[in-house]
Amino acid sequence: MKIILASQSPRRRELLERMGITNFKIIPAQGEETARPGLSPAELVEELSRRKCAEVAAAHPDALVIAADTVVAIDGQILGKPHSREEAVGMLARLSGREHVVYSGVSVCQGGRTITQHEATPVRFRTLTAEEISLYAATGEPMDKAGAYGIQGLGCLLVEGISGDYYNVMGLPVCRLGRILAGFGLNLLALAAEKEL
Repeated sequence: MKIILASQSPRRRELLERMGITNFKIIPAQGEETARPGLSPAELVEELSRRKCAEVAAAHPDALVIAADTVVAIDGQILGKPHSREEAVGMLARLSGREHVVYSGVSVCQGGRTITQHEATPVRFRTLTAEEISLYAATGEPMDKAGAYGIQGLGCLLVEGISGDYYNVMGLPVCRLGRILAGFGLNLLALAAEKEL
């Protein structure tokens, strides 16, 4: 089965490999990441992941295509990737000492069929000093991450607690994706067991 990850995220690539999917191509979607105004965070990530999946699937109709999109939301506002160090500092200050929710939409397309779902994971930051925020922003790590932090990197030093799928906070809800893939006939546990026989 030809599998395509419609993302250039190294974290999503790593997570697919952890799930036991090692033979796949990376073909990022090129479309604009904008959506209709007024969508909830869950609706937004579902729409964007569905659009990415459809774009790549249209060019590769024989493949199973996986696409995802992740945002952070706090106080009903969506925090995407910061465009500047100052914006990253502002986002981190807003998250300091509070709980926010990480939403990831995931879509799988194959043969004209698409399944799209989302995962929501509450995350709580400890209270950060202005110096800590400045130092973390200076590492450059926040710049390509929704909400201006990466839990799998130095951002782990900021996170006090998490409720739900840790991998969702990294950008791919692997448990949910595994169930979706099983619906397409790709049972990852069965494939792993066969390799051991």
